[in-house]
Amino acid sequence: MSAVSGRTTVVIGGASGIGWASAQLLAAEGATVVIADIDADQAAARAGELGGGARSVRVDVTDEESVRALFEGTASDLGSVDITLNCAGVNLPGMIVDLDAASWQRTLDLCLTGAFHVIKHSARVMGAGAAITSITSLNARQPAAGFAGYCAAKAGLAMLTQVAALELGEKGIRVNAISPGLVETPLVTGLTSVPVIQDDFTDNTPLGRNGQPSDVAQAVLYLSSDASSWVTGEVLDINGGAHLRRYPDVMKHLATLSG
Repeated sequence: MSAVSGRTTVVIGGASGIGWASAQLLAAEGATVVIADIDADQAAARAGELGGGARSVRVDVTDEESVRALFEGTASDLGSVDITLNCAGVNLPGMIVDLDAASWQRTLDLCLTGAFHVIKHSARVMGAGAAITSITSLNARQPAAGFAGYCAAKAGLAMLTQVAALELGEKGIRVNAISPGLVETPLVTGLTSVPVIQDDFTDNTPLGRNGQPSDVAQAVLYLSSDASSWVTGEVLDINGGAHLRRYPDVMKHLATLSG
């Protein structure tokens, strides 16, 4: 029997990308999956694809009441919440001297405050043996020109993960994060479709390729299962070694291309 078999799992941002790959893997390993996403129609379609008792819920992580209702409702309907994966995020780029305050705030609200809401309200309904995993980014440790809000939010999420692990350890709840590099999802199509940018990412990744959502999903499964029962407060780099080199200057490439 799988180490996650029968466990109630909430995947936020589960309708696409890393969240969807993780939802598929966790469901295949026997977990009961709730796909929570801002896109209610896509979440419902994904739950239908999974079958096997999978459910869908619309959630907006920037709205604390929405997050509270998600976790309290799931615990009430299914008896528990054992695994939470938070993949919600956005990057609204711009150089600091040009970046408008609304874009900065939106990025922090979704990537950092939203993660705070998720950790807070999932932990309130969880018991010993439960696991919370957040998706941070290579940009939690590597700065990138034009990514001020995203880098700041993801670095904050890495530290939030460690603080939560300290506070929730006495309840037996493990809190970890995964820090992916460039993973081929709809969010990064604009980067991977530009050859000079793609080449720069490849040159700065020792393993010489982009990540796939399934690469990260395998790490999610590990951190969600009893195989990692003595792991908490960890921010796990899954980036092909890209953290060993430098982050490409995406904005410079775009400026050159635009003339």
